[in-house]
Amino acid sequence: MKVFDILAEQRILDAQRRGEFDGLPGAGRPLDLADDLLVPPELRMMNHILRNAGAAPAEIGMRREIAALRAEIAATPSGTVRDELRRRLAWLIVQLGERSRDA
Repeated sequence: MKVFDILAEQRILDAQRRGEFDGLPGAGRPLDLADDLLVPPELRMMNHILRNAGAAPAEIGMRREIAALRAEIAATPSGTVRDELRRRLAWLIVQLGERSRDA
């Protein structure tokens, strides 16, 4: 462990002992990371923090839109509207794949 990691961990533990984290919104509840199923586990917490700060990466918005489109497609009967939704979904998936590849 690096010196800064040890110091940070010690300060966090001290703050916990003093009760500085008591009463925070969501305290005692598990984080909802279900919308990040396509994100590697080591990046989920970072994305969660960024999203809460209003600075989520574009990929998060794209993943949400993909999930919403999939639900909409499932609820839409066959036809022109469904075909257009499927084209939009395919385009988003390709765009997301290109972003992942470029990163």
